[in-house]
Amino acid sequence: MALYISLLIFALIFGLGITAAIVTGRNQQRQARNLAVIGSGGASFGDSGNTRAQAKQKADLARKLKEAGQERNKKKKDGASLHELMVQAGYEAPVSRFWVFSVLFAVVVWGLLNALTSWPQIAVVMAVSAAFFGGPRWFLKKAAERRQRKFLEEFADALDASVRLLQAGMPISEAIAMVSREFQGPLRDEMLRIYDNQKIGVPLGQAALETAKRIPLTEVHMFATALQIQSETGSSLSEVLSNLSGVIRARFRLKRKIKALSSEAKASASIIAALPVLVTLGLYAVNPTYIGVLFETRTGNFALTGAVLWMLMGILIMRGMINFKI
Repeated sequence: MALYISLLIFALIFGLGITAAIVTGRNQQRQARNLAVIGSGGASFGDSGNTRAQAKQKADLARKLKEAGQERNKKKKDGASLHELMVQAGYEAPVSRFWVFSVLFAVVVWGLLNALTSWPQIAVVMAVSAAFFGGPRWFLKKAAERRQRKFLEEFADALDASVRLLQAGMPISEAIAMVSREFQGPLRDEMLRIYDNQKIGVPLGQAALETAKRIPLTEVHMFATALQIQSETGSSLSEVLSNLSGVIRARFRLKRKIKALSSEAKASASIIAALPVLVTLGLYAVNPTYIGVLFETRTGNFALTGAVLWMLMGILIMRGMINFKI
């Protein structure tokens, strides 16, 4: 039994490693595609009949955005620090609080394992270590992704509202103040922070770049770079923000279309992944002695561990085939 549990834990760790490698590779490919479109001057920054000043603006924007993208990729490769991850998740707290929460979470996991299971000590130590080092960090990453998704959902509307104010003759600082008053959630907090920093003397472009560190999305970096270039060159900002809003909306439409087209494949993959578990539970309910060979003998332990490992690899392959990210 101890050997079975150890092999199962190893299989789970191996599967998580493969998942992390697949996700990292797909994120890098997506970033490369975004930078390629921006660098080519695509449809998001005007047509081929732009003036020389607009062409220079596009080149500067593409160059600065590419530099920002390379810096983000380097940070992703090196790994974000705990403080940066907490800031991205919206938690303004010292890092020591994170470690306190990690210790409490590990203690809770240790108590539950000792009370509800009869695992060997080595398996308990591995599970508690994973809970201490991986659980709270995973929670922070999910919270940061949720905050970024909520920010992006309202960002296009905020850009459209800012464009209307700019076209009416209002300065960009007042447009940002309006967004901080009219919207809620992470968008309101970040825009209010930009406005407050600008009032105390921080350049508007620099304040927006600080927001791009807290919300590490390509769209936010494009917004910050546009503000920085506009403050340096005095070029038209309303057109850039309008095109950026159009790009964000087009990406949302494409995401919904891909989600609808891949829903059938995802349902099929879920059924295929759940079928072995359901069959095992059904056999255990009908004839525990028949299925108990897998859990009570060493040969059954090896067979079950191999089945779980191959099932995890199959699920990851199916997930990579049907999970499209824009």
